Amino acid sequence: ASGPDSVCVLGIDLGTTSVKAALVVGAERGHVVVESCCRETRAQASSVEAGPQGMEQDSRRIIRALNECLAALPQQQLQRVSHIGISGQMHGIVFWKTDQGCKWTEGGTGPIFEPGDVSHLITWQDGRCSPAFLSSLPLPQSHISLATGFGCATVYWYLKKSPDFLKSYDAAGTIHDYVVAMLCDLKKPLMSVQNAASWGYFNSRNRSWNTDILKESGFPVHLLPEVGDPGSIAGSTVCEWHGIPKGTKVGIALADFQCSVYSCLTERTDAGMIILVSYLTSAQLTISMPLGFQPPETPDPSSAVTYFPYFDGGYLAVAASLNGGNVLAAFVDMVARWTEELGFQVQESDIYAKIIKAALAQNDSNLSVHPTIFGERHIPEQLASVTSIAASELSLGHVTRAVCRGIIENLCSMLPVQRLMETGVRRILGSGSALARNEVLRQEVERIFPFPVVYGKDVDAAVGAAMVM
Repeated sequence: ASGPDSVCVLGIDLGTTSVKAALVVGAERGHVVVESCCRETRAQASSVEAGPQGMEQDSRRIIRALNECLAALPQQQLQRVSHIGISGQMHGIVFWKTDQGCKWTEGGTGPIFEPGDVSHLITWQDGRCSPAFLSSLPLPQSHISLATGFGCATVYWYLKKSPDFLKSYDAAGTIHDYVVAMLCDLKKPLMSVQNAASWGYFNSRNRSWNTDILKESGFPVHLLPEVGDPGSIAGSTVCEWHGIPKGTKVGIALADFQCSVYSCLTERTDAGMIILVSYLTSAQLTISMPLGFQPPETPDPSSAVTYFPYFDGGYLAVAASLNGGNVLAAFVDMVARWTEELGFQVQESDIYAKIIKAALAQNDSNLSVHPTIFGERHIPEQLASVTSIAASELSLGHVTRAVCRGIIENLCSMLPVQRLMETGVRRILGSGSALARNEVLRQEVERIFPFPVVYGKDVDAAVGAAMVM
């Protein structure tokens, strides 16, 4: 099936730090990745209106990274692409003007599109919506609590703080919804149930927006995309694209987390995985809920577990911690700054290697680190703390061991072992570069979770998006 003349499926994942593309073919033993490419976006942008709390990215740079990714793939393989699956991060929002969202030009590998009248991407990490602002908004009819960084919350912020901004656009979606709309020339954006639920004000039971609630508060409901099933076809490419034939089927844009799970979660009783995708992002623990499960009609704001739509009407129970690899990154940055202030220059990569080596020399530590320096959605006011500080446990090894343990303990507290057992979990799939590179984290996973842990099962949203197609 993976011969030179076989058809391929192109999977694309649009992340906040990088864009990845993978060419996937079917084979007797499952899906095979024949080619892949990754490019950093370097898209971070400042927000004049939101100030330091804003978290925006330049959409043009994201699409530039996408074009660079596809240009690096073999042309002969791209010419055999039959379907395109696209994923990206949930919650975020980008605005554009219909019929002016992009312009098609001739690139080095054939026609490409470049953003036209398009806003910055306001990412899931955006913090402009304070707790006080969110409490002033109408209550959603949804099983997911509204949070800052959610698409509908961001629209409300513009509606109240900068209404002229919204007058410039007549369409909105996630960045991956935008790409699908441009490829297929959709006059009305189309969004999967997965992404719609992540925006807030969406009822997953009846698969509809809370339009009555939104209209009553003056929300511009014309910006809401139409909603479809994950795995369905959104349309076909209206133009050849990097050698990919015109008329190639394009799937509705999917959520990257669900695609990552899909790429490796082979058994419904797997405790999905602990994903510490890189040292710059958060951590997640997820389990696939039994068939027929329906989330509660109203959210529990104090609950650490959120139920996200998966595929085929299913749901994932997700403990999505805001504190994972990014905590280690902050710790390393702190050490680097201290050494610099002391007059020494040490590369961060060297610091990572040395703190892990030091922690491996300390099998245990009574030092207790609660590492929630970024808060958590269910308890945003609770930040980090350190307790049980003894003079004998102030070495770099003791502190690093305690930070790594704290990251895993915090994740476990959000979806406790007893809950995993009650759901029938038999093993844990551990993946992501932080686990792959940090033996101390792996030791703490095995110390805290009483299940066999399988490592090396790669999670890849781009591959998952292709597999869904």
